Amino acid sequence: MRLLTLSAAVTVLALPAFAQSGELVIYTSTPTEQMDQLVARFNESYPDISVDYFRSGTTEVMNRLAAEFEAGAPQPDVLLIADTVVMAGLEADGRLMPFPEAEIAGTDPALHDDDFHYFSTKLITTGIMYNTETVSDPITSWAELAQPEIAGRLSMPSPLYSGAALIHVGTITEMDGFGWEYYEALAEGGAVAGRGNGGVLTAVASGEADYGIVVDFLPLNAARDGSPVGFIFPEEGVTAVTEPVAILSTAGNVEAAQAFVNWQLSVEGQEFHVEQGYLPLREGVARPESFPADAEISIISADPAELLAESEETMRRFAELFGG
Repeated sequence: MRLLTLSAAVTVLALPAFAQSGELVIYTSTPTEQMDQLVARFNESYPDISVDYFRSGTTEVMNRLAAEFEAGAPQPDVLLIADTVVMAGLEADGRLMPFPEAEIAGTDPALHDDDFHYFSTKLITTGIMYNTETVSDPITSWAELAQPEIAGRLSMPSPLYSGAALIHVGTITEMDGFGWEYYEALAEGGAVAGRGNGGVLTAVASGEADYGIVVDFLPLNAARDGSPVGFIFPEEGVTAVTEPVAILSTAGNVEAAQAFVNWQLSVEGQEFHVEQGYLPLREGVARPESFPADAEISIISADPAELLAESEETMRRFAELFGG
C-alpha cells in the first residue's frame, strides 16, 4: 500500500499555445452530467474546438470501439475511461498515439504510461458506502462485508460493465485472506451485483440496500447535497482508478486531442476535477471539500498488466457467481 499525500502549494502553469479548432470526438465512461460540465469548461479555454462524445460504461465503450476497429473505421480522437487495464491492452495492440510532450509536470510520473501513450487525470478510489438512516454502527473493513447479515443487504457494480469494478475485483481476489472465496461468501450471503456505480448509489440512498461497494465521489457528493449516505475508507485500504486519457493512433484531429490531454493535466483542469468531487493528481491542488479533511487514503496497489491478463477470467468467474 502507499499513502496518498497532497501538498498545499499551487504552481500556476500556462496552457500550451495550441491553435486548435475543428471537431474533437471523445469516447468516455465519465457520467453524462459531469462530461457536459467538463466539455463546457474545456471550451472556455478552447472555444474553437467542437466536442462530440459517446458515453457509456467502459465495457460498452470498448465493445463499440472494437466493432469500429473491426470495420476499419474508428471514430474517436480521444479515449477517457476508468482504468489503465484497458489502456494497457490498447497500447499493446498499437491503438494509441504517443504524446511525449504532454504537460505532466507537477504530477507523479509513475501515474502515467512510461511510453507516454496514456495519462492519469484524477484519482478515484473504491470503498464502502452505507445508508445513514438504516445503519447506526457502520463496519470499517472489506472483510466485514462477507458477514451474511451484511452481504444480504449489499449492492455492488459489475466488472462486466464497470472498469473500476473490474480493477477492484481483480485486486481484491489477489489479496491475502480474500481471493475468490471472499466473493463466493458475498454471493452466498445474497449480495446483488447490478451494472455501474450509479445504480449502487441509488440502491443505498433509497434504502434498498444498507451497504454498497462504490467509487468515492458519488456518495461523498451525494452526502454533501443532503443524501442519507456515508462513505468508509476500509482499514485494508482502497482500490483506485485514475481515469486515464489517451489519443488514438487513428485520431483525425491530433492537435485538438493534445490540447484536451494537456488541459486535463493543467492546474485549471485539475481544479475543475476537484470541483466535481475528484481527488487531484497535481501537487498543490487541494482535495475536494467533500472528502474528510483527516482521511488517510491507503491505496492497494495492483499491476495493470496482470489485471489485463486476468480480466477475462475475472469477468467469467464473477458472472458465474452473480450473473451477467
